[in-house]
Amino acid sequence: MKQTIAGIILILCCTFIWSCTPNKPLTQSEIVLIPMVQKMTLGESSFQFKKSTRLFVENTEQEAIAGQLTAKFEKAAGWKPEINVGGTEGSNQVYFRTDQTLADEAYSLEVQKDRIEIKAAKPAGFFYAMQTLRQLLPAEIESNQKQKNVDWLIPVISISDSPAFKWRGFELDVVRHFFPKEDVLRMIDNLAIHKINTLHLHLVDDQGWRIEIKKYPKLTEIGAWRVDREDKNWNKRPKQEAGEKATYGGFYTQEDIKEMVEYAQSRYITIVPEIEMPAHVTSALAAYPQYSCSGGPFTVLPGGVWPVTDIYCAGNDSTFLFLEGVLSEVIDLFPSKYIHIGGDEATKTEWEKCPKCKKRIKTEGLKNVGELQSYFIKRIEKFINSKNKVLLGWDEILEGGLPAEATVMSWRGYKGGIEAANQGHDVVMTPTSECYFDYYQGPKDQEPPAIGGFLPLKKVYEFNPIPPELSTEAAKHILGAQANLWTEYVPNIKHAEYMTFPRIAAMAEVLWSPKETRNWDDFLNRIQTFTKRYDQMGINYSKSAFKANTK
Repeated sequence: MKQTIAGIILILCCTFIWSCTPNKPLTQSEIVLIPMVQKMTLGESSFQFKKSTRLFVENTEQEAIAGQLTAKFEKAAGWKPEINVGGTEGSNQVYFRTDQTLADEAYSLEVQKDRIEIKAAKPAGFFYAMQTLRQLLPAEIESNQKQKNVDWLIPVISISDSPAFKWRGFELDVVRHFFPKEDVLRMIDNLAIHKINTLHLHLVDDQGWRIEIKKYPKLTEIGAWRVDREDKNWNKRPKQEAGEKATYGGFYTQEDIKEMVEYAQSRYITIVPEIEMPAHVTSALAAYPQYSCSGGPFTVLPGGVWPVTDIYCAGNDSTFLFLEGVLSEVIDLFPSKYIHIGGDEATKTEWEKCPKCKKRIKTEGLKNVGELQSYFIKRIEKFINSKNKVLLGWDEILEGGLPAEATVMSWRGYKGGIEAANQGHDVVMTPTSECYFDYYQGPKDQEPPAIGGFLPLKKVYEFNPIPPELSTEAAKHILGAQANLWTEYVPNIKHAEYMTFPRIAAMAEVLWSPKETRNWDDFLNRIQTFTKRYDQMGINYSKSAFKANTK
């Protein structure tokens, strides 16, 4: 009996000693980073964040970045490490050091047992280093509730990292279903941990106008609202009837926009606004029918429409004055280099019979309505360029001749992007086959209704934004790529998260990590562990996404 008791005591003592050894070495397979870093060397032992840990920064920009991490400790650990501008060498400290030899978004991270050193040339590099540091911590760091019995350890490790592509994007359609400002801020947070750096906001379409324009108040007074047909299939919704009140919708005030832009900037995400033209504008024409060819009347559409025939009149000079007024306010709100003008899916039957459009074709020496669209886009580009911005449009802007300095977003496969790159134009690749997150991602009988198509996690991961047929010189014009979430069948933020995660993790790795180092099996193991972090963050990620990739 005494021997048994002695044995139990020995086991308990060994267990206690092991559990009180926080510097237990981790193996390479236990390091779960998404996107995977460029170079990594794992050492032994660990650095432990404690209440006494101090972070030393060089300036206020670094201080703000460090503050985002310490704020997480305040919630999850119940204490907040101190941040100092400047400081002396000491134990259990984190140092930010500017290194101008690094690229703008690059960083190095050196973790030793008693200190951490982060180097970057620009604030963005420090921010991405902090996302990596955050992912090296236990998943509980993402919790908004105080966690018990957690050792806040990160392994001794050396990391050198930088992104493969400049444009690492995600598009959110806030028109087909409106997402309040708080939902957009939440999405920005959830994108930031994946090192996504561009949020393309689709603000205008046939089903709503989502941004306040002070010069044209009817755009939101009328254009932001449609009749509520949410109980019906998207493509089977009858139009608004006479006397029926439009109650579904919403819009962002200019103050909302400023707040979202500033919030995104603090997470090194650029918001690119999309103001559609010449098509997908029924919401605008409902408010100002005089800018159409027919004169209306129009109502904001409650659901799907095809073909898209109610478009801006290209023969009317007042149309361009109207659009310049809209774009002036948009440009003042968004510091983005790019202004997206859509340019897609314009059925030109109204132009073909419009006297003003016919006159424009004749006066400008154009051959047809295809060239009239090119005239339209080029005229808008001239205005955008005058504001020191770059016009960005869907690949239809190639039709009739590409504007001189335009950047193309290639969505109808790769062809448009290849053509634009070969012409010397910058390109963002977003083909439907690999980038449309409104497609199904798992077994259809286990999925909510989607627009169609099938885009499993593995197919996203295997995406290559650079078509092999491009020359080395032309390939330099591929800025990167983005995932697009159209929301005809996505009514709220939880459903948007379901369609986005975990697929955005695969896209993030495609756009950040070197193609040569990517490995599907390794990623699948990592992302399934990474979902513990999603759980802590409260992200409603898809579970069926894994079922479609592990059979």
